[in-house]
Amino acid sequence: MITGELKSQVDKIWESFWTGGVSNPLTVIEQFTYLLFIRRLDETQLLEEKKAAMIKKPVANIIFTPEQQELRWNSFKNKEPQAMFDLFTRATVGGISVFDHMKQVGTENGVFAQYMSGATFMIPTPRLLDQVVQLIDKIKMEDRDTKGDTYEYLLSKIATAGTNGQFRTPRHIIRMMVDMVQPTKEDTICDPSAGTAGFLVSAGEYIHQNHPDWFHDKGFREHYNSDMFTGIEFDNTMLRIGAMNLQLHGIESPNLIGKDALSESNADVRDRFSLILANPPFKGSLDYDGVETSILKMVKSKKTELLFLGLMLRMMKTGGRCAVIVPDGVLFGSSNAHKQIRQEIIENHKLDAVISMPSGVFKPYAGVSTAVLFFTKTGTGGTDKVWFYDMQADGYTLDDKRAETKDNDIQDIVSRYHNLTAEANRKRTDRSFLVPFADIQANDWDLSINRYKEVVYDEVTYAQPSVIIQDIKNLQEENKQQLLILEELLK
Repeated sequence: MITGELKSQVDKIWESFWTGGVSNPLTVIEQFTYLLFIRRLDETQLLEEKKAAMIKKPVANIIFTPEQQELRWNSFKNKEPQAMFDLFTRATVGGISVFDHMKQVGTENGVFAQYMSGATFMIPTPRLLDQVVQLIDKIKMEDRDTKGDTYEYLLSKIATAGTNGQFRTPRHIIRMMVDMVQPTKEDTICDPSAGTAGFLVSAGEYIHQNHPDWFHDKGFREHYNSDMFTGIEFDNTMLRIGAMNLQLHGIESPNLIGKDALSESNADVRDRFSLILANPPFKGSLDYDGVETSILKMVKSKKTELLFLGLMLRMMKTGGRCAVIVPDGVLFGSSNAHKQIRQEIIENHKLDAVISMPSGVFKPYAGVSTAVLFFTKTGTGGTDKVWFYDMQADGYTLDDKRAETKDNDIQDIVSRYHNLTAEANRKRTDRSFLVPFADIQANDWDLSINRYKEVVYDEVTYAQPSVIIQDIKNLQEENKQQLLILEELLK
């Protein structure tokens, strides 16, 4: 849990960027990330040097040569602002700058280093660079929890939506989805629209918190650090931010793929994953020739929210589970493509649950109404009854302020989902209930909760019109008498 002191330190860094002329939230986060990585490089070499001194052998992984000592964090942080700025922006040490060295360190320093080719230094003045370096230097990031929480707090400051309907998924919604699917020891987990890697990070944190004993097994540790997590993202800025987020949460070598998940170039990613967690882009539109052919065979559409559902079915192994956020239109859209993908999931696989969320969940980014679909890939059907839940509250107000409140359905959702046998006798007037396959089929595969939810109207009895009229007359007479009394008092 991030402390007030750490929050204050991150707030000061954010304010320094803002007052220093860097106001785009993603630019701030990216520049912060670069500096954090540069600090980590020095810390990594310091650790290697200590190990080498203990065993009296040369340093195994040399990040900084003897000629590059000025490029190290603990060296340049003590320099005057202009001298520090020159080290970042000019090739002054052996023909290389601090920033260029960071871009050239190679893959041995984690997945983040693999995506540095497009990195750009955008801190405009020596004074701002010095301010930020000194502030970052004061942050104590000694353990995985503190590092991860600090970076997540920084990411929470993103206050602008991305393009094509991309926006940051609230972390408590991600955690709800992870708690419902309960990642297993053998899972291979993928987010095909990874962004800042929030879903992958949350899955990792779930394992740390619920199954710390798994890490005693060397085989699992190797699986966790190299094979368990895969993220696909076409935006290089997001790839770098996501890579740093994963590394700071202790996942050093995740598989990050810098491609458009829907494109032909990604056609080889199929039948690979046992768990998919995602919030793919809404409202995007692609040309047919830019979409992988097998996805179009499953759902003939240009809408990204439908194409991603087809992609996920293709990417999962048989028996794989998926939890995905979709806009409400996916649940009840009447186009052939909408019906086609819903029928595919319900009839040919196993739809487990539909959680309808209130429209304010994604504010201040957007006011769109959304739902979470939970389904299992079978290829042979299996949908018997689908569990619906009408979420009314998520622990925050549903306006742009999103202030914390006591009203919160999330714990109820998670506990009921893991005890569906107890839901059998729930009525459709309740917050949650089960709907048989036949009812959904009869309703043309419609998954809108309002299609199945029953509303009970309370009977209200009103007085006869003649009685109401007489009451009005009596009131008028009383008013008349009160006015007469007031006039007498004013004489």
